[in-house]
Amino acid sequence: MQVGERMKTELLHVSPSDSVRTAWGLLREHQIRHLPVVEDGKLAGIITDRDIRLVFPSAITAGQREQDPHDALEKVSVQEIMSRPVVTVTSETPIADAARLLLERRIGGLPVVEGEHLVGIITRDDILAAFVEIMEARY
Repeated sequence: MQVGERMKTELLHVSPSDSVRTAWGLLREHQIRHLPVVEDGKLAGIITDRDIRLVFPSAITAGQREQDPHDALEKVSVQEIMSRPVVTVTSETPIADAARLLLERRIGGLPVVEGEHLVGIITRDDILAAFVEIMEARY
């Protein structure tokens, strides 16, 4: 089985100049954890819910200021906290190789590219669902 058989192709993405608040809103609204960062049609990075939680103002510091902690995220751009270079796969990558990358790198998702262009994403959940499907077919 190859990544192309299980990847998601209807993708949301942000640009490096978008605010972290914009990225956070998309992640929450669509209940996803990984958001590719695209610039000029090319994959430039990836931002995750964990990246945002690491920069999110804590309740302690937010209580010391009058400012809403979400407003602080408006002042930070995606490019300031996105991960790069990005670990990627192609649609022809075997699922087992993608799973191994997720385990070795301790990450939850892999953008799928053709050259530098984003064509999909495969996550730990997608690979786990494929594994369950294969195991159920065997027994």
